[in-house]
Amino acid sequence: MSRFVQLLAGIALAPGAYGATLIASHFAGGIYTLSLATNNCSGTGTLSVTSQTNGCGTTPGWIELYSDTRKLYCFDESWMGSGTNAEYSVGNDGRLTVTAQTKTTGNSVHGLLYGGTDGRGFVATAEYSPSTITTFKMPLSGSSVLQLQKFTLAQKGPNSRQDVAHPHEVHLDPTGKFIIVPDLGADLIRVFKIDASSGKLTACSEGKADPGDGPRHIKFWKSTAGLQKAYTLNELGNSVSAWDVAYPADASGCLTLKKTQTLSSYAPSKKGGPTTKAAEIRVVGNFVYASNRADETFGTQQDSIATYTIDPTTGAIAWLEAANSYSYYPRTFQFNKDGTLVAVGGQTSSNVAIIARDPATGKLGKLVANVQVGQKGRAGEEDGLSAVVWVE
Repeated sequence: MSRFVQLLAGIALAPGAYGATLIASHFAGGIYTLSLATNNCSGTGTLSVTSQTNGCGTTPGWIELYSDTRKLYCFDESWMGSGTNAEYSVGNDGRLTVTAQTKTTGNSVHGLLYGGTDGRGFVATAEYSPSTITTFKMPLSGSSVLQLQKFTLAQKGPNSRQDVAHPHEVHLDPTGKFIIVPDLGADLIRVFKIDASSGKLTACSEGKADPGDGPRHIKFWKSTAGLQKAYTLNELGNSVSAWDVAYPADASGCLTLKKTQTLSSYAPSKKGGPTTKAAEIRVVGNFVYASNRADETFGTQQDSIATYTIDPTTGAIAWLEAANSYSYYPRTFQFNKDGTLVAVGGQTSSNVAIIARDPATGKLGKLVANVQVGQKGRAGEEDGLSAVVWVE
């Protein structure tokens, strides 16, 4: 029996762990509930769509799940000058019920909750083309804009897509005291200090990426000895960067970021093509993962996920391998809590692929289950599947 089959057998034999629920969003407007059942003997499983709902405007682009409250938040990437962000309650069977909505200016490519007494008092969103981040006070229903930050460029970047600032994510640091905003257009990692009671964001000094990197997403990591690092996925540079993280000595100061390393999202002897675009980054234990769109490393419409090791002493990353994503344009992926499975959302193939992972080596393995969700997209277009999360 292979290591991956053993891992899946352990999952299937654990009490209440014969199946799992996932939620996926689609750029055509649907939010889908998926059911996963694994076979402990074969190491394979079945994945099926069990329900569908709407409510997140015309172009749901990102979803955030808060498992403790069983609340899902969806952010509308509508390019039509208006949008709808939505809150859903997640039933025991995974079915979604809209519990709140608010109108926005649209083009929200990412969002999350922050601040307040419980870390859920406010909402922050990043708007790609308007070059803004926007905050709202909870509850979501009837929310009006609390604060709007507009970004400009002193000069255009070296890539043609860097004509204006393009904030692509709002990410909380591990302390919940700062919001980090990778700006693809400005080659900056913007940092904002949070006033938890008012929800106000105050700009700090930015981390500077290399010209043409186009940072898209960021994740944090901490060693057992307390060393803190951050890792960014650079969409335009098809690369991953490591950053030193320094926290202020007192509450009045700011978190700072300093870039220390950049590696390609391809093996040292490989390069991406003219249409390849790195998409998403995840950190699990001492491993970093980055997805590549349209590289077709594993055949027609079979793109890759790059894997790096993290040196537990220094935080430096090193290339480990490229793994099959079993999807085309893998825009989104997320690991389950115990790190034995990863759900990959192929944007253009509009599928969710469940892939086995060995927690000891960090390597991804066989395809466990796969299902198409909604209609397929078109290569390079904003359609197809947009995000996927585990309900755990």
